[in-house]
Amino acid sequence: MNKTYVAKKEYIKRQWYFVDAKDKILGRLAAKVAVILRGKHKAIFTPHLDTGDYVIVINASKIRVTGRKLKDKVYRRYSGYPGGLREVPLETLLSKKPATVIQLAVRRMLPGGHLGRRMLRKLKVYADDKHPHKIKDAVALEV
Repeated sequence: MNKTYVAKKEYIKRQWYFVDAKDKILGRLAAKVAVILRGKHKAIFTPHLDTGDYVIVINASKIRVTGRKLKDKVYRRYSGYPGGLREVPLETLLSKKPATVIQLAVRRMLPGGHLGRRMLRKLKVYADDKHPHKIKDAVALEV
């Protein structure tokens, strides 16, 4: 009888991935990044553990969307109070906070709760091509 493999913390090796979001489609990029953050690309993937890697995304302001999403897609948040619904179109959010667009797309593809929040901490998104990370062994991720 075969036993199910469960990864142990001491065997989880973290790697850094590097993505240039210039002229990439938002959903396809977010899906690829979510798989890396979750650790599903590894043979040691365990659903209840964070086995994923770190991801740096640059040029978030140059991301593309298909169709009429730039005008039609709306991000909503609700404070819980009457009249507290706030709606921001994608076009406005991309011009003001481009990193937030990618973070929201990836966050909604990760599991909810404590595990998903821990995975999201390994995502670093920057609006332009400048970033403070000095990782020489980062692997370029092609989307």
